[in-house]
Amino acid sequence: MDGLGPFEDGPVLAVGVSGGADSLALCLLAREWAADRGGRVEALTVDHALRPESGDEAATVGRWLADRDLSHHILTWQGEKPATGIQAAAREARFRLLRSWCRDHGVLHLLLAHHLDDQAETFLLRLGRGSGVDGLSAMAPVTALPEVRLLRPLLDIPRARLAATLRALGQPWIEDPSNQSDHYRRVRFRKMMPLLAAEGLDPARLAGTARHLAAARHALEVAATDLALKAVEVDPAGFAWLDCGPLAAAPREVGLRTLSRLVRMIGGGAYPPRLDGLERLFDGLLASPEKRRTFAGCLLGPWKDRLLVCREGRGLAEPVPVRGGDSVLWDGRFLCRIEGTGTGTVGALGVDGWRTLREAVGVSPVPAPVLATLPALVDPRGISAVPHLGYTRRDGVGLRMGRTIFQPVNPLSPV
Repeated sequence: MDGLGPFEDGPVLAVGVSGGADSLALCLLAREWAADRGGRVEALTVDHALRPESGDEAATVGRWLADRDLSHHILTWQGEKPATGIQAAAREARFRLLRSWCRDHGVLHLLLAHHLDDQAETFLLRLGRGSGVDGLSAMAPVTALPEVRLLRPLLDIPRARLAATLRALGQPWIEDPSNQSDHYRRVRFRKMMPLLAAEGLDPARLAGTARHLAAARHALEVAATDLALKAVEVDPAGFAWLDCGPLAAAPREVGLRTLSRLVRMIGGGAYPPRLDGLERLFDGLLASPEKRRTFAGCLLGPWKDRLLVCREGRGLAEPVPVRGGDSVLWDGRFLCRIEGTGTGTVGALGVDGWRTLREAVGVSPVPAPVLATLPALVDPRGISAVPHLGYTRRDGVGLRMGRTIFQPVNPLSPV
């Protein structure tokens, strides 16, 4: 754990605890580590509500942890569940609920129990999908997210050792029946592990290969960051200018990586764009930069002799309800702090909103294609503020937009 720092004095650690052996072992080990430093652990169990017994299982975990004087919270996945891709949807919901709890409670560190066998299984799954360097790279022990530091301290520890730790402590655990179901590809790979190990492909060897690829990915990321410094100029209003000259001069893999990061940052995509589409965009930009294009939530095209990359007007996030004192991340790009009293929404200014403000603002300080995509604060009296246009309603009552910064979920440089 010490190598995953820095940590504050008296660190508070949130730990995702499903009730299985891996996460329970992590929770108990983290409690000892935190207690030695004057800190504490907050155990978080997500009830996906996918099985009738899941609520009782979450309550059982709570009782076990209460017997060990550990604080425990149950987070329930509400709403309808998808008919297909349920495992992926459940992982996404679990991750969202855990991150939101940490943000709302001011906890800086979220621990997850991924271990050595998970690394190996993930490597095989992604190899089977034809993933490249990024997909085949190992899970990182530390990932910095906008609301929390994601820590995986068990990546070098095999599953069997964690189960042995719980047996030594006299701590029971819950076996999820889905972990034995051949319906899931990960489980099928897990059952193949003894055969692979006999051929020298044991979990440690597979995880080691993933770590080597992670080092290669890091080298590519460093090169892409250097290229971004030469080729991209980011504006605080959430758009960028792209110089295709350095992009063309760079190695193709580095150029593609830089372009991918740029469109994810501006477009707010949850996942990197598909390689085939990215390559078409890359080749098109180098051959005909004067053409106007849309890709991955972005608009790319010429603007006053420069190549503009901005958020596309379609697919913007819906308005978010706010009240005085709130901080919201809108459209995965803008962190908005709300001041004053009353209620309202933060959403896109839109074409009609710009028409309303055009006379009051005068000459726009941002390119015309950007205007409709800017964050605007709206209350019952109308548009209250659009910080990137320097506009604040003059009556001085109701809600106000405080500090509003471009803080994309997907930064241009991860290193």
